[in-house]
Amino acid sequence: MMKVMPEHWCYVNLLEIAPINANLVDPRKDEYRGMTLIAPDHIESGSGRILDKVTAVNQGAISGKYLAKKNSIIYSKIRPYLMKAAIIYEDALCSADMYPLDCTEQVIPEYLLNVLLSDRFTVFANSCSNRTGIPKINREELAQFRFRLPPLPEQTAIAELLSNWDQAIEKTVRLIAAKEKRFSWLRNKLINRENVKGEWRGVKLGEVFSERTETQRSDLPLLSITREEGVIPRNDVNRKDTSNEDKSKYLRICPGDIGYNTMRMWQGVSALSSFEGIVSPAYTICTHSKDVYGEFMAYLFKTPYMIYQFYRYSQGLTSDTWNLKFRHFKEIKVLIPPLDQQKQIASILNTARREIDLLKKQAEAYRKQKRGLMQKLLTGTWRVNTGGNRDVRPIPELRKNAGSEKGAL
Repeated sequence: MMKVMPEHWCYVNLLEIAPINANLVDPRKDEYRGMTLIAPDHIESGSGRILDKVTAVNQGAISGKYLAKKNSIIYSKIRPYLMKAAIIYEDALCSADMYPLDCTEQVIPEYLLNVLLSDRFTVFANSCSNRTGIPKINREELAQFRFRLPPLPEQTAIAELLSNWDQAIEKTVRLIAAKEKRFSWLRNKLINRENVKGEWRGVKLGEVFSERTETQRSDLPLLSITREEGVIPRNDVNRKDTSNEDKSKYLRICPGDIGYNTMRMWQGVSALSSFEGIVSPAYTICTHSKDVYGEFMAYLFKTPYMIYQFYRYSQGLTSDTWNLKFRHFKEIKVLIPPLDQQKQIASILNTARREIDLLKKQAEAYRKQKRGLMQKLLTGTWRVNTGGNRDVRPIPELRKNAGSEKGAL
């Protein structure tokens, strides 16, 4: 059964209430000198937060920038699946890859931003951008998007409520960043060559690691080795699968093995596996001896000193071709403590790592909650008091309101 809108809500076209400011300007002119210039890379995906700002300067400036006015919304028209939109609170310039949307008196920027970050709008934008080349949505397509718009007091109440989730997410993200920084400090302190005691000994990696080269295991699941998330199922990687259909030459990796990207080890792309599966031949798989503890060695490989060693031993003429084959990997010298001390250090670091992982799960839970709320609030399925109490209350039945659902949120 088709749902209808609450009383006083209406259907609107996006560009009717927030037209695009098509005023292209030349940033090399004096009147724009020193003005903030924002590009898609400066906006965090899905959050509406501006991460970084750069200042337009004469040298190297390119004409064809949009002038975005205070309290307008800038929206990245390329790769809409990245969900890059933000409110600007001062006049600025934005790149030609973005649309500046000037909000009319019918809509407040904070409400419209949530519409542009909603799953419904993202699905619409993605469906319009499925072309060859760089995915992109144009203004004619944006003009077709229709959504439900409540009266201004309810827009304000909805925006304020959703901002509570934004604040919880941002606070958690800041805490994660602080914990990550402390974790790096702790890891480097515990595995610092300058703090090494007499019991530590020097070995070549080839003395404590051997290479696993087992293939012909297409029956095993496909895995990926990532810098941040470790060894994970390939389906969990949010990228297009470019692997070969023939997996006969893919390498087996087992729990306890350390795998690394042969061409990216100098960038720290290595991880200890807790899965059995197969990975691309672009990786190198190392199995450790009983003299070392796998978790300790995985942490050791992430220290700045070791990443520099991986860089030094990588072979190739340019950074695009640098690679660290096992024959070069095994020549690298390291200092390691006795086995029991390796386990103690790994245990301390594991505890700190688990704390960060729990915070990441909490942040994702907040994001999921907000997405669910947006679906209910932006359609009027759940209502918000516009008085002092900002609680959410589901309404059992929406009253009939004329208007088409086609293309509408």
